[in-house]
Amino acid sequence: MPDVSAPSPDVPAGPAVIVGVDGSGRTHRLGQIAAAAAARGVIRVNPPIGDTAQLDADLAAVGERLVLVDDAHRLTEDQAARLVAAARRGVAMVIARRPTIPTPAHAELDEAVGGPVEQLRPLDETGVARILSARTGHAVSPEQVADVWARSGGLPAIVAALAEAPADGPNPSLVARIHRRLTMVPPPVAALAKLLALRLDLPDTVLAAAARLDPAELGPAIRELTDQGMVLAGAETMIPAVADALLADLPAAERRRVHESVASALIAVGADPLTAATQLRAARAYVPASAAVFAAAAERLRFDDPAAALGWYDDATTAGADPASIAVGRAEVAVLLGLSTDAPTAAGPDQATRAGTVAGAIEAHHGRCDRAAEALLAAGGPGPLLAIPSLVAVGDLARARSVDVSGVDAPVALRRLAEAALTAATRPAAAVPLFIEAAEALERTPPTTVLPDTAHALGAVLSSIVGDVASAEHLLERAIALGYGGPAFVARHRLLLAWVRMRGGRYDTALLELGQGSTRLPEPGQGPASGSAATGGTTTRAGVATVSLAGAFGPTREVVLRAALRAGIARRSGDIAALRDAWTAVEPALARRTVDIFSVEPLEELVVAAARLRQPGRVALVMEALDAILHRLGSPPDWAVVVGWIHLQVAIAAEDADAAARAAERIADACRHAGSPRQKAQCAAAELWARILAGDVDPDAATIVAGELAAVGLPWEGSRLVGQAAIRTTDASAARRLLERARELSSAEVVPDRGRAESAHGGLSEREVEVARMVLAGDTYREIGAKLFISPKTVEHHVARIRAKVGATTRAEFVAALRSLLENASAN
Repeated sequence: MPDVSAPSPDVPAGPAVIVGVDGSGRTHRLGQIAAAAAARGVIRVNPPIGDTAQLDADLAAVGERLVLVDDAHRLTEDQAARLVAAARRGVAMVIARRPTIPTPAHAELDEAVGGPVEQLRPLDETGVARILSARTGHAVSPEQVADVWARSGGLPAIVAALAEAPADGPNPSLVARIHRRLTMVPPPVAALAKLLALRLDLPDTVLAAAARLDPAELGPAIRELTDQGMVLAGAETMIPAVADALLADLPAAERRRVHESVASALIAVGADPLTAATQLRAARAYVPASAAVFAAAAERLRFDDPAAALGWYDDATTAGADPASIAVGRAEVAVLLGLSTDAPTAAGPDQATRAGTVAGAIEAHHGRCDRAAEALLAAGGPGPLLAIPSLVAVGDLARARSVDVSGVDAPVALRRLAEAALTAATRPAAAVPLFIEAAEALERTPPTTVLPDTAHALGAVLSSIVGDVASAEHLLERAIALGYGGPAFVARHRLLLAWVRMRGGRYDTALLELGQGSTRLPEPGQGPASGSAATGGTTTRAGVATVSLAGAFGPTREVVLRAALRAGIARRSGDIAALRDAWTAVEPALARRTVDIFSVEPLEELVVAAARLRQPGRVALVMEALDAILHRLGSPPDWAVVVGWIHLQVAIAAEDADAAARAAERIADACRHAGSPRQKAQCAAAELWARILAGDVDPDAATIVAGELAAVGLPWEGSRLVGQAAIRTTDASAARRLLERARELSSAEVVPDRGRAESAHGGLSEREVEVARMVLAGDTYREIGAKLFISPKTVEHHVARIRAKVGATTRAEFVAALRSLLENASAN
């Protein structure tokens, strides 16, 4: 294929050196000079020259003719020396050569020829348009010109080839051109060309290693390819059209070998695995040597970005990794993402600890704390420490205390977690600050293992049990803000936050968190498993997939917690159909005895729902399991009150006065040593509630005790107590007062569970917004009560709830907070 170029400047008057890469139009430029010098005559010299005698004869008889030497870089040193001698004795000469001068003899020829040096530059878009129009015979659009200019690097020969390219398939002219040039270079340089055709951003060390070049040889090899017109000058980037043609002509097996050489080089030079994997994925290099790089990238990201890590594990499998070698890592990210997975088998001794700890985490997520403890105790490493909370959860306190952790290699944060769990077994209130300390320590510790549960979650559970709502919310909100533990735990923390708020009567914000108890995960990368193995698969797509963590593990503790939330909201709103739906969702989980001491509050809600729905068999199974756990713990007073309280609530739901009396007596036995404010309030309420069910109603005592329950985060229970008293008293006036107090305690807005959005008024109910507006208007409690047809005492209770929600401690703060809240809501 002849070299072509756009029309050039005037022919130089004297000898000249024309410099340009192959395809830049050197031959065309010499043709222009020959045409201009036709009157004086020219002698054309086109290396390689086989007959040096003929060259000598031509030079001896040159006379006034102009000698034109094409491809001067291909002259032998002897031939270059002969031309130097001719130039020095006055022979007029123009030479055309590549930019790189190969030998001192060729440099001497440049000097001997003298005259101006003309550098052939890439064409601009105007020059490209001229060649395209000339080759196609018609005008071309600016878009076509821009496309060809970008793909050709502005080299005239490549522009001409693209003008004649077929509609599809490889460009024959370019393919032939590439073949010719690669046969004229050493094999490592040809290998380098194929690597550059991949258009990866690889460091020099990797390029050299993959091409089997000494690092010092890389620069000359790239210069050679640049001179050949294959690589853009100064950019070390292959001309796009050349790269496309080269790759299109490579057999599939050869292309795989090129990819494998890249993967091997990346591994050999110790490149950052994430960077290396990204480059290999971009090249669709799904070859065996790439599998280790993909797996290393997954290992790097499994805690920071488990969704991305899952994609890299998929790529490793596609590239040929032994599934057993990455099974542990895949299981870890599956747990972090909330995806269903089986316990992995370790591929070797180095993975045994990880396999054991992730197996324990899987069992814990399934709600099987006994199995979790066994797996963790056998795991080694931090496993025994992580087993302690699970042992406590099922009441195996003696074994938890006997776990030998003296030689365990684990972060101090995990030791704090185990210490907190042991304390929680007997003194839940004392364990709360220890869990907070463990949570803070874990936040500062880079994760190295998948946890069965977080200190944030366990601490919040204990805080809720003892009535410390502020600590529970602090732990959970912090964990959610940090994304601690990965997407699965973010969902768990949200569900627990919804639980804490529901128990405290904040039903609107509980519904908001319940609606957010699923997480949006980036889709993992899709490899050839979902495409074509021959093409190397597809790259990661930018998208999201919604994964509901509550159902991801099948019968898990999150299923129980979500169902308990739905049951609690349904019971508080009087929605029996929703209550039945919640029970239907959780009954299979309870049938598997997924019962432990840290899930005691959700279990309370569910067994009460079962009692309401006349399911005594399920109630008995759960209560038997809880009683057994309590017995194994040694019946510590605080836990005895908690479990006894559930017996009481079941009896109340079943309207069984005798069972309520027995439960109250059981609670009374533990009350002498119960330590937390909530347990003390429950103790007082138990005895009174049993009397109420028996028909012995003391309205004043009921009002006082109901207030105490509300003060420790049990407003609904307080409302039910005075409600039960109201329907059993014979004093009509007292009944009215009790019913009014019941409405006050349950005055938070309760709506059916429809994924309701958060209130625009910062969590205030509609009635509270009404009261707030009147407070800002300066109305007294009596005036507000008259307008709303409620008592001044009820207004006072509304104001107290509003003050707590906005966090105001003084009247000035209260008024300022209300003004800001209501003005912002109006603006929205």
